[in-house]
Amino acid sequence: MSGFLVNQAQAQSALIALAQDQMGRLFEHVQGASSTEGIEAAMRALAGVFREQLQQRYCATQRLDRARLDAGQARRVHYLSMEFLLGRALHNAIAALDCRAPLQDILDGVGLALDDVLEAEHDAALGNGGLGRLAACFLDAFAELKLPSFGYGLRYQFGMFAQRIQQGEQIEVPDDWLRLGSAWEVPRPELRYRVGFGGRVVGEGRAVSQIGAQDSHRRWQPAEQVIAQAYDFIVPAHQHDGVSTLRQWHASADSTIDLARFNQGDYLGAAASRVLADSLNWVLYPDDSTAAGRELRLKQEMLLVSASLQDALARHLHEKAPIEQFGQRNVIHMNDTHPALAPAELMRLLMDEHGLRYDFAWRITRQACSYTNHTLMPEALETWPVELFERLLPRHLEIIYDINIRFLSEVRARFPGDEALIARVSLIDEQHGRRVRMAYLAVVASSKVNGVAALHSDLMTRTIFADFARIDAARFHNVTNGVTHRRWLQQANPALSALLDQTIGSAWRRDPSALATLRLHADQPALQQAFLRVKQAAKQRLADRIRRDLGINIDTDSLFDVQIKRIHEYKRQLLLLLHVIARYLAILQNPDGIDGKPWQSRTVIIAGKAASAYAMAKLIIQLAHDVARVVNSDARTQGKLKLVFVPNYGVSLAELIIPAADLSEQISTAGTEASGTGNMKFAFNGACTIGTWDGANIEMAQAIGEADFFEFGLRADAINALQTAGYDPRQVLHDNFALRQVLSAIASGHFSPEQPARYADLVDGLQHRDRYFLLADFADYLRAQHAVDVLYQQRPKWAATCLRNIAGMGHFSVDRAVQNYIDQVWSVEQALPAAEQV
Repeated sequence: MSGFLVNQAQAQSALIALAQDQMGRLFEHVQGASSTEGIEAAMRALAGVFREQLQQRYCATQRLDRARLDAGQARRVHYLSMEFLLGRALHNAIAALDCRAPLQDILDGVGLALDDVLEAEHDAALGNGGLGRLAACFLDAFAELKLPSFGYGLRYQFGMFAQRIQQGEQIEVPDDWLRLGSAWEVPRPELRYRVGFGGRVVGEGRAVSQIGAQDSHRRWQPAEQVIAQAYDFIVPAHQHDGVSTLRQWHASADSTIDLARFNQGDYLGAAASRVLADSLNWVLYPDDSTAAGRELRLKQEMLLVSASLQDALARHLHEKAPIEQFGQRNVIHMNDTHPALAPAELMRLLMDEHGLRYDFAWRITRQACSYTNHTLMPEALETWPVELFERLLPRHLEIIYDINIRFLSEVRARFPGDEALIARVSLIDEQHGRRVRMAYLAVVASSKVNGVAALHSDLMTRTIFADFARIDAARFHNVTNGVTHRRWLQQANPALSALLDQTIGSAWRRDPSALATLRLHADQPALQQAFLRVKQAAKQRLADRIRRDLGINIDTDSLFDVQIKRIHEYKRQLLLLLHVIARYLAILQNPDGIDGKPWQSRTVIIAGKAASAYAMAKLIIQLAHDVARVVNSDARTQGKLKLVFVPNYGVSLAELIIPAADLSEQISTAGTEASGTGNMKFAFNGACTIGTWDGANIEMAQAIGEADFFEFGLRADAINALQTAGYDPRQVLHDNFALRQVLSAIASGHFSPEQPARYADLVDGLQHRDRYFLLADFADYLRAQHAVDVLYQQRPKWAATCLRNIAGMGHFSVDRAVQNYIDQVWSVEQALPAAEQV
């Protein structure tokens, strides 16, 4: 550690000197340092200084990584994900190199505030929700744990979309975050790989394997090719000078313009190949409700997988390692089902490009591949029509058929006569128009498959993958998610971090398990008051931003009740809105309070995006705005209730909202949320959780203490029993007068008088189907919300509860999660011996 401190001090000194020189040069030519242009220029200049430092660390890290691989001490992890929700990088770099104070002094000299410069950086639009933020947290842990690794993703030009709100409706517009270029990415022009689509397969041998037959000599001749160009984003460690790297792929046309068509005046036709290539990087998750959208999405997944695997193989061979040792030295980890083409592409590359026999290629593939599942919903497990595969990826379809035939042969040998089992586990779904089951491919080809919370992993082996667990239970395990406390506590909440240092010392910054000692101090009045002051300041910062951006004034003495996440029916933002409406109606009926006690003032804050083709989720956003318009303008609710929807949710907005939250809404239907990570970020920042017994909520409640967790609702086994018995939401509605009032207010057009029937389908769905059991959980949800009010009105007790929440969160560090992966999946010891690879 002492050597690191010396190197760190030297690096800081050199960096500060360079930053001072850059600022001096910059403002010789930029007039008005405090102007928008001056602030932007300062941000880019500082990013350039840090980027140069990180590139030097990258080179040193790669040398150390190779030495460890050559010594047999580690395997290199290639983490494939369609999303990496990184957030701003400058703040993270400043924190990692511990140079905030001297940089502020330099900026003071030119009339700038560091916080203004940090705000000038646009969030990288490379992800959408929890999946992408988890992947970004993993990069942070990879660096911190000195894990030889690369993250692999796509360089989206417009992200998913920027969310705008017009008259309460979500409007999607391009998030053009690269319009001025990225201040952080490092182009790698020497790293370019061809990725093909369409065409035909030629060569000797069969198109489909027969058991025991000789290997074929097949080659794919794509009809279309693009060039995948690498761009690196370097993530620094905080406790040493190592880094991790996100390598992003950008597609460009394999050919230039068609000059003949250009000379004929057909300018669009002349550039057609360039437009088609560019479209692969335009947006994250193109709308797949159309045939063109589905084709584009499959092409994106092929671009990610093929370029990444070609890069991994090229690096392996560059290190003079035999191709047969690829799986011993390398891991190909699939973050959810989107990269599930990886096994088929790896097989193709090993057989067709590197000349290995099928059995050898399969052993290497099984040794290298591992898969994390993030959903229990069958509809969320990607499948692709066989026809689309035949047209776009014909060689991959042959290989998938090969894998399937051999796998089903093994299953038949173990379970003779059970053809129903064969149909259920086949990689080809023959019942719904012949589709390739991508999650099944990932399971069959992986040495290990994990869920992301204890309940999720258990349900995974009892529901969507029950047959595979019956065939090979040892393949399945659990790794509960974690978040990086470096960003989500140290950077997002420096005042709370300083208070923790004063109370329990700074060891928690290196090892979050040290937060457990905070429990011993939670009942100290002075600490409780100090915590409440820190929280109040965070609430004021958020209130100032909401007033600036939305023109809404909110009471910082009110309870900040927050739900921020992707808008989806199973996440049940609608249940929170039902509670808001119920509370609103109760205030109108009992303006002085209930049970002799005045109303606890609440500010309910919602943020999140709905997928562009998800009509019901977009309708829920509109309902939130309609309810907010009515509630916020009603004089009878002033000082008692306010509802705010904050648009265009992203990492930087979360870093502002999460430290300010008093109550964290984690209210998914039990058995539907795989894990959640927002729940962890809130608790690290001292928010109490109201939640169902679902995902990582369960383990959090157990670690914090169930008495300090506001649990409500049916548990997963009770929901299953209710479904089996025949759930009738109309009976629940009949028995609950308050609930009938709420639905009647929505259905009657009370919140949408200009269009009274706007929410007819929404109300009808609740009354007759209630797929996510909102009505079943409503009464208990209101009970738990009342318990929240009672505790919040006793502020010292509330503060003590919040402090115990923080104390219980050490286990939910991403460092622990990644170490679990290393111990259970990625280490040298976990590499399958050759005898177990078949």
